[in-house]
Amino acid sequence: MEFDWLKRVMPRGLYGRAALILFLPVVVVTVVVTVVFLQRHFEDVTLQMTGGMAREIALVATRIDAAPDLESARRAALDDAGPLGLELHMPARAPGQDWVGTFDLSGRVVIRTLHAAIPQVIGVDLTQRREVRATLAGRFGPYELVFPRERVSASNPHQLLVLMIGTSLLMTAIATIFLRNQLRPIKRLARAAEEYGKGRIIPYRPAGASEIRSAGTAFLEMRARIERQNEQRKQMLSGVSHDLRTPLTRLRLGLSMLSPDLPPEPDEIAALEGDVAAMGRMVDAFLDHARDAAQDAPPETVLALNFVRGIVADARRGGQAVVLGPLQGDLGGKATFRQDSLRRAVENLIGNAVRYGERAEVEAALGPSYFRISVEDDGPGIPPESREEALKPFTRLDAARNQNRGQGVGLGLSIATDIARAHGGQLRLVKGERLGGLRAEIVIPR
Repeated sequence: MEFDWLKRVMPRGLYGRAALILFLPVVVVTVVVTVVFLQRHFEDVTLQMTGGMAREIALVATRIDAAPDLESARRAALDDAGPLGLELHMPARAPGQDWVGTFDLSGRVVIRTLHAAIPQVIGVDLTQRREVRATLAGRFGPYELVFPRERVSASNPHQLLVLMIGTSLLMTAIATIFLRNQLRPIKRLARAAEEYGKGRIIPYRPAGASEIRSAGTAFLEMRARIERQNEQRKQMLSGVSHDLRTPLTRLRLGLSMLSPDLPPEPDEIAALEGDVAAMGRMVDAFLDHARDAAQDAPPETVLALNFVRGIVADARRGGQAVVLGPLQGDLGGKATFRQDSLRRAVENLIGNAVRYGERAEVEAALGPSYFRISVEDDGPGIPPESREEALKPFTRLDAARNQNRGQGVGLGLSIATDIARAHGGQLRLVKGERLGGLRAEIVIPR
């Protein structure tokens, strides 16, 4: 490619590229302003000042050429040179030749202007920084006029360059400090992400500009979500192994007590079948949860309150004792969420409510920035100190909820919690005010 060389010379790191973006315009602007200012300002000023000085030199040269003899010429020149601030050396101390310093920005303009304005000029010496030595060819031989350099060019033109370069260096230093401070949070974020990729969690706090803070906050939320999922996976595996151990033990014990000579009793067969069914329910619940987490459909924008009305209608057709409570907000308002997963979360809450209570009531509210679905029952509820524990997988609070009322394996609230978090919301458990039991609220952003 024709621009491959540019990619090779460009800095690789973010700091180098940011510095290039920041400092290159400063250098270009400084150079352009310097060149334009020197060409326009110093050249014009030097032309004007040298033109005025050339008229004074021409006056002295005219008086010298008009004198009848050398002594008269010297006296006439001194009479005019003194008031004009010119120093006369007659004859000249050195042969006339043009001399200019390497870094003399306006010297060439002075020499060119004096040669053009005064035909008698044969040399201009500018090697002395503070004075100009002009050698002229006169009627009585070469002579020299010396005058201060400040009369033909702006004094100390290098001061502009020093000022601009100094200011640029100062601004560059300040910009470098600010740039480093802005890039440091990015490096900390990159290090935290790299360490987490290696399985290590290091302390990290979002800092820097608002965009960097947003990226850091998103990283922390992602890391926390992954850690929660890992913890829940461990809890599920632990719960499955723990819950399967009891029916497996009973099943093993029951099989060991069977006599090869006598057929089993119907009660023994029923007990064994019950253990097998319990293990099947546990495995199915675990597989359903894993399958739903892996097959989430993309979010859709739907009529929010109609969505809740449809869930309640389906539950009532299924024979569940649930009623639709007040619906708050615009009936035509829409929210964006994954319909299948949110439906399953609400159905789990309804199932828990009718399992542990006599009836359930579903409410919904659509606010400016949130969508809330509430399921309340008239059951025994959950004590405040146990509500956090109830959200964990395979947790059944026997003291608070009568396990004999249903066949759950302790995944309903955990699944609803995961779905709410996946939508950027949360599941809250509070005491119901209308029915007196447990009130579960899913709140997600619109």
